[in-house]
Amino acid sequence: MKLQVIRQRTLWWAISSLIILSGIVAMALLWNQENVRAPLRPGLDFVGGTRLQLELDCTKPGNCDQPIDPAAVRSVLTDQGLGSSSIQVLGDEKHALSIRTSTLNVEQRSNLVAALSEKIGTFDPNSTQIDTVGPTIGRQLFTSGMLALLVSFAGIMIYLSLRFQLDYAVFAIIALLHDVLVTAGIFAILGLVLGVEVDSLFIVALLTIVGFSVNDTVVIYDRIRETIQIDGNRSINEIVDDAVNQTLGRSINTTFTTLLPLIAIFFLGGETLKYFALALIIGFVAGAYSSIFIASTLLAWWRVRTGREIPGTSPSKSLDIASEEG
Repeated sequence: MKLQVIRQRTLWWAISSLIILSGIVAMALLWNQENVRAPLRPGLDFVGGTRLQLELDCTKPGNCDQPIDPAAVRSVLTDQGLGSSSIQVLGDEKHALSIRTSTLNVEQRSNLVAALSEKIGTFDPNSTQIDTVGPTIGRQLFTSGMLALLVSFAGIMIYLSLRFQLDYAVFAIIALLHDVLVTAGIFAILGLVLGVEVDSLFIVALLTIVGFSVNDTVVIYDRIRETIQIDGNRSINEIVDDAVNQTLGRSINTTFTTLLPLIAIFFLGGETLKYFALALIIGFVAGAYSSIFIASTLLAWWRVRTGREIPGTSPSKSLDIASEEG
């Protein structure tokens, strides 16, 4: 069964628009939150401060009978003057805790851990992790990450313009922006609903997504170019449909095999890599989708709109043929 990519392109565009619009709304809501003021909920890497990761000591009788109550943790933090801190209860059994707060000195950290132990239960000292990051380092990480992303976009634009044509490059960049916006938008929704934060690994994930997605797009564009060279008297819509269907199996298989280890990391890799893997899962799926349904259909739409529906003819001749067929 042949996939009708061009015929249903309005549907593909509508799905992408809905997801991206939902993400933008979530970003706007996060920006208006007093304790965030950013399109994504920033992690410790970006804003600076102290992060404590604590886990109940389940070797002590009765210490892990109940999951950690976020309300009880919030009560302790409020008593310590840290009511605006971010709280996450972790683990399947809800026996671990992550707190992101303002920068604390050694005495303040000790007092906080002691107060939490008294209220919630004894924590395992071997599982306790405390990180402190200054805001200057956070800004440098964010700036470097954004610069790397922009440089990658520029390099891809130049490469595709030289290998193909300018319109190929423009729509490949639009597809990459689609992937970045979808990934960031879903994380904005997760940050709004579940308090999920992004850190420096999120920037790494975006760069990886860009590389994966453009590779898939190049494969489809290469098949489109080859088909035009072999039979340039067919309409661009037919050529794009055929090119997508010829590469569809390759795109699906590549994406599926790449997702398998990422899914394993998400469920088994621990909290540190969990959301890094999730960002890659979302981005790789979005990348395969945009290569098949966005980059290719936009190219065909543009060629028809600019009078190059029949690639093997001049624009004026192409319009004449289209008029006769109409």
